[in-house]
Amino acid sequence: MAEHTSAQGSAPLTAAPPAESAQSAAPGEFDAGARERARAALERARERTLALTDCLDEDGLTAQHSPLMSPLVWDLAHIGNQEDIWLLREAGGGPGLRPALDPVYDAFRTPRADRPTLPMLPPDEARAFVAEVRAGALEVLERAPAGGSPLLAGGFVFGMVAQHEQQHDETMLATHQLRRGPAVLTGEEPPRPDPADVAALPREVLVPGGVFTMGTSTDPWALDNERPAHPVDVPAFWLDTVPVTNGAYQEFIDDGGYRDPRWWSPEGWEYARRVGLEAPLFWKREGGIHGGGGTWTRRRFGHTEPVPAGEPVVHVCWYEADAYARWAGRRLPTEAEWEKAARHDPATGASLRHPWGERDPEPRHANLGQRSLRPAPAGAYPEGAAPCGARQLLGDVWEWTASEFTGYPGFTAFPYREYSEVFLGDGYKVLRGGSFGTDAVACRGTFRNWDHAVRRQIFAGFRTARTATEGEGDLC
Repeated sequence: MAEHTSAQGSAPLTAAPPAESAQSAAPGEFDAGARERARAALERARERTLALTDCLDEDGLTAQHSPLMSPLVWDLAHIGNQEDIWLLREAGGGPGLRPALDPVYDAFRTPRADRPTLPMLPPDEARAFVAEVRAGALEVLERAPAGGSPLLAGGFVFGMVAQHEQQHDETMLATHQLRRGPAVLTGEEPPRPDPADVAALPREVLVPGGVFTMGTSTDPWALDNERPAHPVDVPAFWLDTVPVTNGAYQEFIDDGGYRDPRWWSPEGWEYARRVGLEAPLFWKREGGIHGGGGTWTRRRFGHTEPVPAGEPVVHVCWYEADAYARWAGRRLPTEAEWEKAARHDPATGASLRHPWGERDPEPRHANLGQRSLRPAPAGAYPEGAAPCGARQLLGDVWEWTASEFTGYPGFTAFPYREYSEVFLGDGYKVLRGGSFGTDAVACRGTFRNWDHAVRRQIFAGFRTARTATEGEGDLC
């Protein structure tokens, strides 16, 4: 993603605006329930952060494993620096712990490729820093007033910080995937769906046409780019029931999809030729001859394994997803189509928080939170299906959409311009749905992610769509 959230995560170092310029983050007071939710989210994020960093020695933490990513120790201290800014200073009204670190951990000041040259805190000092900041943040959480500030309404600023840390955790997970060396992370196997159930699934589901409510004005921890709720009229369309799988994508490869400019946009074809794309990132052909045959393997968190045909394809850029869709005689869904498929309940007309309803995600609903280190096979999680029948809309892989990242009608930047506003209309493509590496706190039916069309290191896949013919899916 862009340098900021989700899989790429980095909030810039900008003070909160005056309250009168801020969008209302959420209704309601910062009551005991909101405080407990905030504490749990912060603790869960920190547990994951430490698991992603304690597993490596000092060299592994300070090395830059790819110019696309920061050294892991930079991410670690950046997490603490952001918590210092937003919880100790902005929410707590104090001087902060180490303001002098702000320039070092300002994501907008220094590109990732240049961050190894910064005077970063060494690992032990970074760990001590984030621990000390967290102790102060929990004190702020206990004594923060129940209302009166847009930052505190519904516990928004604590939710924002928890989401920021989890977004960096997914970034660090992507760095682990890029890192060469033995495996250091473990995870459980995702559930395997019932073969008979999967065989009975339709190839695609029909999403009826008509108006639905996109975005939210009520979710207490929704970010500024998810707001406000607004009506959108979406014509009827068909959507893949499950994400495109490795097996289906290999058919595109075997049919010469990477060698045929008919399927690529001009920009995509130029990029594919220039960098030599021939398969998803981390895939390698074993045996066969150039251009065909053999067996595909992939590298996954230190392991080399055959590419599993039934899993959603991952580590493809937008250009690859777009080319596959054209080859298949289809297209990528728009962002509004994706959200309508994920949230709209035609029986009630309501827009749900998650495809399955209002309940927070549970392990039976979706593959989230780094429980597994891989997508679940296509067709898994029937209890997480949307009303339209599509499965795995949340979790497993981020899904590229056809849409550019723009603000909704009535968009207001909050709590600072650089979170979303500076990225709007600048050629970023929207991704939806989260991946196996996305935590539930940063994954909901309204959550928006974005990145450059060339990004492949993120945990991104896709599903395809087609417009319904006249008479199909009339308003209901």
